[in-house]
Amino acid sequence: MHRKSFLQTLLLVFVLSVFAQGAKAEELRLAAFDVDATPPVGSELAYQTMTSDSPLSLRARGIVLLGAGKPIVLCAIDWIGIGNEGQDAFKAAMAEAAGTSPDRVEVHTVHQHDAPICDFTAERILREKGINLYGFDGTFARKVIQDLQQSICLALPNARKVTDIGLGKADVRKVASNRLIQMKDGTWATRYSSEPKRKEFRKAPEGLVDREVSLLSFWDGDQPLAVLSFYATHPQSYYLTGVANPDFPGVARFFRDLEVPDVLHVHFNGAGGNIAAGKYNNGSHRNRLILAQRLAKGMAKAWKDSQKYSVTSEDIRWKTIPMLLPYQEDVMKMGDKLDLMSRNVLANSVGRLGWVQRRKDGRTVQAACLSVGERASILFMPGELFVEYQLAAKRMAPDKFVALAAYGDYGPFYIGTKKAYRIGGYETESSPVTPEVEDYIHHILEELLK
Repeated sequence: MHRKSFLQTLLLVFVLSVFAQGAKAEELRLAAFDVDATPPVGSELAYQTMTSDSPLSLRARGIVLLGAGKPIVLCAIDWIGIGNEGQDAFKAAMAEAAGTSPDRVEVHTVHQHDAPICDFTAERILREKGINLYGFDGTFARKVIQDLQQSICLALPNARKVTDIGLGKADVRKVASNRLIQMKDGTWATRYSSEPKRKEFRKAPEGLVDREVSLLSFWDGDQPLAVLSFYATHPQSYYLTGVANPDFPGVARFFRDLEVPDVLHVHFNGAGGNIAAGKYNNGSHRNRLILAQRLAKGMAKAWKDSQKYSVTSEDIRWKTIPMLLPYQEDVMKMGDKLDLMSRNVLANSVGRLGWVQRRKDGRTVQAACLSVGERASILFMPGELFVEYQLAAKRMAPDKFVALAAYGDYGPFYIGTKKAYRIGGYETESSPVTPEVEDYIHHILEELLK
């Protein structure tokens, strides 16, 4: 049977099952899906050839909310990034499977570095220039797209009724630290994910972070169905190993799988563009476990402290805003230098070039908000957003439960603040957007939270 006819058959089964429910058709329901997103050994990861996989696989997990208008799909994948036409393809395929439109689909990555990257625009640019595709070969990504479609279609007929949501937050201690630190001589430096040799970087203050891990859970009576967690940091303990792995957020998620079984745990990276574990990470391999335990401890407390509230389909609202972010014209010059770049530089450059090309053609990236009554607003944003935006969003709605997932469309790469662009450093110097983006993003957040 052809893939399309298979999908159509499953959709027909789902539609008939919903029709048979009669008056129950407008009940709020949830379907959960979970796909193995680990490429085979020998595949190209973002920065290296994959030589082995870890005991924990990379996952593509998510939920479909049904009954509140067209279905809403929320998905998080253990990859470094999915950008540009890659985002378009994932959203279109998952929308088809769920019976909705692409603007009601959010696909985010957790941003692990020993993991695949997906950008079909970058893939096309490299093919046209005859340059090695490395990690931008989209063969495996297209297989994962098909697997997600099938998983969603199979999940829909088994959707469960949602009667309540749970909202919980807790501090995570000694994991996140700001990457930008001011040295004793007044200069600024970047503190990366691990600092095994730079002890002065580990001794420096934690800096501006958001310590909160936020949990949104969905329940059918006393039975939890799924929980979405949000925490802002680069997820690296150590990397460039050639071993595909979900790093410490994936280990923490696995701990929660064991502690609260039969519930789908979906983890989103927050606005962690300028946040990493550098202060608390000496680069030792054992430190992955320590960081995972600390994050899992925060998740467990947020779960324990969650407050449940009854919910109906009428409480669910979905709002999107297409964004035309201000862009750096100079990024276009990279197009003439791609064949001179090393593999790692190429991995961080072609997607930015592709995004600026698309931006000049009027292509937008999406910001979205899932609101649950007047209690909660969950924001979904593109790029490697700086933590200042997440903290600003929480200040904008102090009476609400506000959580944020960044790392949606990976094309815009780092999205910094005016201050950060003024100071400089790796993140903002490699950013394809301009300092004017700060006012623009604040306006978007205000609109989404209205």
